[in-house]
Amino acid sequence: MSLRHAVLGLIAEMDGASGYDLLKMFEISLGNVWPARQSQLYGELGKLADAGLIEVAEEGPRGRKVYRITESGRAELRHWLVDVPSKGSRKDESLLRVFFLGLVEPGEAQRYMRAHVAGLGSYLDELAALEKNVDWGEDDLSVYGRLVIEYGKRFAAMRRDWFDWAAREIETLGERGSERGSERGSERGSESGSESARGREH
Repeated sequence: MSLRHAVLGLIAEMDGASGYDLLKMFEISLGNVWPARQSQLYGELGKLADAGLIEVAEEGPRGRKVYRITESGRAELRHWLVDVPSKGSRKDESLLRVFFLGLVEPGEAQRYMRAHVAGLGSYLDELAALEKNVDWGEDDLSVYGRLVIEYGKRFAAMRRDWFDWAAREIETLGERGSERGSERGSERGSESGSESARGREH
């Protein structure tokens, strides 16, 4: 997915929109799958207009422009939706760090995991509040927007639960390590005692 197609799709669904309208829609409906900053959004609008995929439908006060999709834009959007295979990203920096947590102290590793649990819990609260505050209707943006929010909720809940489970696993590993250390210390103490006894016998 690209910002270009996200903008094209919103303009098509909204049957015309200003940059401000699009920015608000990104915050409400696409923030959890494809966030965009204001500078990125307005820059993409310019590129789409230059490419003939959108056009200015009307201009208002203070330079406000309402854009609508062109026939070329609809053809491009349909091609992306139907013909271009989606590329799921397999990169995950959070899990890459987990892979190397053995290089730090167990307590630090647990703090890292617990921070993700807390962060994902907060994110789930934000999604729940967003879903509650949106005035859902029967239009396509509402129907499919709710599907996307539900995905965000389920995915975040799965990651939160996994990080919580993994943190407890790390805690268990730390306890096992302490037990093994104590056992080795006891064994060394017993061996030293036996050697001393043998020395006294000689």
